[in-house]
Amino acid sequence: MLFGGHQRSEKPTTPVTQKPGRFLSLPVAQKCSQRPKEVHVQRTQLLLQWTHSTVQNIQSRLVRSKKYLPRITAWTSYRLETQEENNLIFRLIQQNDAPYIWTSGRLCDFKGCENRSDLEPKSVNGWFWSATRGKIPATNQTSTGWTYSPWSKSGHKKTPQPDNAEFDINGTVESCLSVLNNVYGDGIAWHDIGCYHEKPFVCEDSDELLNYVAATNPGLQL
Repeated sequence: MLFGGHQRSEKPTTPVTQKPGRFLSLPVAQKCSQRPKEVHVQRTQLLLQWTHSTVQNIQSRLVRSKKYLPRITAWTSYRLETQEENNLIFRLIQQNDAPYIWTSGRLCDFKGCENRSDLEPKSVNGWFWSATRGKIPATNQTSTGWTYSPWSKSGHKKTPQPDNAEFDINGTVESCLSVLNNVYGDGIAWHDIGCYHEKPFVCEDSDELLNYVAATNPGLQL
């Protein structure tokens, strides 16, 4: 068993396809103003999706993350840009015994990322925060301002992350960044994961979406 209850199979268990209809929509002003504000950090407000009433059955590890896309209510997936923020998330995962979470970390392996020497090698220099499109520092060194690397030193291949381990099993590139809770006996740490796996999010306020709501709804308390 790998990834906290999701079994590695020959093919992804969930098809990576988009259902007909809207996948994302503009934020709903009323929902934005009434959004839960569970954790305040210096930069923003956070929502722990595994504690929210819309998320059920966390004990059975059947969290349908894709059903609760944060953008429609002024959230976006959290980015761990500083050691302080990362330590906070690690503590929350430990305190809540959460098995894993998604972050907004993404590998730049799609159209527009090709032929860019600054992203090579991809496993080292090709990661970014999709929430802001800011680049994640090189994975093979300790970032400026950090005293440790948050990437795990182990995984399915028993080698440091990111390891793109699933590609050798079913051809799936591990293009998304997750925080796993001791899945490989490695404590709480960052892992590259195939994006089709289902995990809860830690969500943060999106300045871009909240500014849009404020501009289009004068007087609304956010």
